[in-house]
Amino acid sequence: MIILEFISHIIFTIALGYYLITNLQWYSYKLSRVVFHHTKTWWHFVYFLIPFTLYLIVGKFGFVIAIGYLVLLWNWYKSLDKPLVFTGRIKRFFIALVFIAIFSNILCLLFASCANFTAIIPLFLAIVLSSGFEAILFNGFKQQAIKKLKSHQDMIVIGVTASYGKTSIKNFLADILSSKYNVYATPRSVNTLGGVLKDINEDLPSDTEIYIVEMGARGQGDILEITELLNPQYAIVGKIGPAHIEYFGSLENIRNTKMEILSSKRLKEAWVHSSANINPSESIHKFGDDISDIKAGLDGISFVVDNSYYQAPILGGFNTINLSVCIKVAQSLGIDKAQIKMELSRLKPVENRLQRIDAGGKIILDDSFNGNIDGMLDSFALANTHNGRKVLITPGLVEVDDIYNEQVARRANEVFDIIIVSGELNYKIFKDIIDSDKLLKLESKDKMKEMLIEHTKSGDLILFANDAPSFI
Repeated sequence: MIILEFISHIIFTIALGYYLITNLQWYSYKLSRVVFHHTKTWWHFVYFLIPFTLYLIVGKFGFVIAIGYLVLLWNWYKSLDKPLVFTGRIKRFFIALVFIAIFSNILCLLFASCANFTAIIPLFLAIVLSSGFEAILFNGFKQQAIKKLKSHQDMIVIGVTASYGKTSIKNFLADILSSKYNVYATPRSVNTLGGVLKDINEDLPSDTEIYIVEMGARGQGDILEITELLNPQYAIVGKIGPAHIEYFGSLENIRNTKMEILSSKRLKEAWVHSSANINPSESIHKFGDDISDIKAGLDGISFVVDNSYYQAPILGGFNTINLSVCIKVAQSLGIDKAQIKMELSRLKPVENRLQRIDAGGKIILDDSFNGNIDGMLDSFALANTHNGRKVLITPGLVEVDDIYNEQVARRANEVFDIIIVSGELNYKIFKDIIDSDKLLKLESKDKMKEMLIEHTKSGDLILFANDAPSFI
């Protein structure tokens, strides 16, 4: 019986560890975010607290709970569209967990007594041990990055932050500046200090003349950390809005966090969107209010800024803001208007951000990475230019106050013929506002293809507006 307890303790501990570390990976290894900002807190009860409580209660028959928990966790794992990624950090955590679990249970065997609470002790010891080890490694990575940056003395660094639009600004600007410079930009949506350190150490080319760095934040001080590492000579603060407001508490905190980028010791020039309410100076410029004659359709956009006309095969009127600041930065770095116009005319859309795909006689607008109120409403306006049926697939907005999702639902009801809401997060809000004959609910993403076949046809426009992993 002691051996059975030994085995069940280890299995149960590793299973609990899998649930916990998966959630920590989703929320940037911040336990406070897992506890206080998880949108499905009931998971913690069903997949952690209740199984552990039962395991404590049953005593010597804990192996029954351990087996039942494995089945429960397996079903949970199969429902995830963003499962655990076994990075080096995750592997080190499990090595520590397994070692501590075996060692603690050997002690139990030696003393011929194994209480079920010993299944939880190795878990927290592993978290403490691995966190300490990761802190040491992180500092080493940081020193390595600082050393590499010193070898790029002549490299220009451009920092880009915003509540939304920063990835588009980064990619557009990189394409324009590449006409004159060797440009390297942080890949995809890499925008945390850890991600930037990894990018510098592993991927930053030695011949880079301009390094464009996207800077994201989930709390005050996040932008400052990256700024203190890079001290960019040029900075862009895009539009500020309520994205992730539940982390910051207020729009003012969001604004102040984004403005941390201006603390760079090497700052020469900065462009700040008018939503930040700044007083411009000789080196800090305001942008966004000087755009006129905006035209947006399913083939692209055109606009006037600084008395010059520009057009680009990019969708969404909101992208005129993103492109206008890219134009200003490019001019500051010595690229003339004619060259900028040429580069804009051959820009490619940022993947998953109002990306047009024509398939099976249907127009698909993939805006699944655009989760802000302005961008979503703008995508609705774009969809409204289509003469045929219009279909919306969305989970709504995430990490914002309900008032914004109510606004989205009302506008969606005006524009779309079919509205498919994915997940539970905002379904009730949409159900209370949207006409019942339009509304459908997508219970699981693996049913998406089946639902689209059943409810869409040739000639339809289908807009994927925002996306949210199953843990949200």
